[in-house]
Amino acid sequence: MQDMNHADQVAATRAIINILDTWGAKDSDQVEILALPRGTPSRAVRRYRHDTPLPDSAAVMERVEHVVGIAEALRTTYPRNAQMGPLWMQEPNRRFGDRSPLRTILDDGLGGLIAVRCHLDCTFAWDCNAGA
Repeated sequence: MQDMNHADQVAATRAIINILDTWGAKDSDQVEILALPRGTPSRAVRRYRHDTPLPDSAAVMERVEHVVGIAEALRTTYPRNAQMGPLWMQEPNRRFGDRSPLRTILDDGLGGLIAVRCHLDCTFAWDCNAGA
């Protein structure tokens, strides 16, 4: 995001927070999902919704990339019903040990983000498995 101007960084941050809100992630969950700096209070998410860009750290940007990838995969999986993606993120799934995808992300961190994205996006999963 460092190549963007401030207004574009804020707009991108709002879009990421909106995705997480749509999935039903609480503010404290969003701090965890995005790997925001240690000690970031959950109330800081309010600033990200309005006028503060996300920190430009490698850990945060890696997670943002996966959140965007999951959101895009949900849009292509459920192209006719925008409510299905957020519903899918909340429902228990056998693939994740009967945990919801959101719970998997919260429990497993970056590994959970990658597992959910691999499950939804076969091209991403192919790239992950190509090096194995």
